[in-house]
Amino acid sequence: MDNNLNLAVLIDGDNIPSAYISEMIEEITKYGNPTIKRIYGDWTRPGLAKWKNLLLENAITPIQQYGYTTWKNATDSAMIIDAMDILYSEKVQGFCLVSSDSDFTRLATRLREAGLLVIGIGERKTPNPFVVACDKFIYIEILKKQTEENKGSSDGVETLWPKEISLIASSITDLSDENGWAFLWDVGGLIQKKRPSFDARNYGFEKLTPLIVSTGKFEIEQRENSKSRYKLIYVRNIETKQKLAGKKTTEKQSEATISKLKRSRKVMRDE
Repeated sequence: MDNNLNLAVLIDGDNIPSAYISEMIEEITKYGNPTIKRIYGDWTRPGLAKWKNLLLENAITPIQQYGYTTWKNATDSAMIIDAMDILYSEKVQGFCLVSSDSDFTRLATRLREAGLLVIGIGERKTPNPFVVACDKFIYIEILKKQTEENKGSSDGVETLWPKEISLIASSITDLSDENGWAFLWDVGGLIQKKRPSFDARNYGFEKLTPLIVSTGKFEIEQRENSKSRYKLIYVRNIETKQKLAGKKTTEKQSEATISKLKRSRKVMRDE
């Protein structure tokens, strides 16, 4: 992923906790340069007062949007209109939509249709339609866990279920060569496309490699890289390894049987 992309960061102040805004911005910089940073809300409401210092510290521009009627969220509409204006300005190559609200599902889809990268950030309660509408979706709980690691907290860590292992295995199979090996970088990219919310940090691992190793279901191989001092990492399903080993054994047995038959025929002819 190109981390030199210019990104527009649009935050739904009504649906995102303020506690980890600094961690969010730090996470976003891994994917690009956040050149536009805006947060939307009705700043006359006392509940949003806690954002003030955080916005100053992170150079985020607050956008005022009054609530016109009770129970109607005008903030969403303002954020969507701004997103479309930014899209047509062609100043950015990607968006980061920070919200746990499914109302932004169509916006994320539209931005991707325009060929832009869309990253979503929200809480685990975020409805799945919005999650899968993004290229990548990051749960705030991951960022929370990272800031509390020194306390030994394990909150927010998910269990690695068989369906996740199956997702990894099928992605390796989809990209594997005749010997079952697949480049780990490509595997990670394919997994991300299949499930935008997949992140090794969800399961307590910093990277995909240690997560894969922990399952005991996959084989890792490091290969020399002629273009860099860093080695290339390849991965293979252990099941594939076993099948290939069984195939070779069968082939050897067949060759031995054929060789034995040839010798028997030769002996018969000599007699």
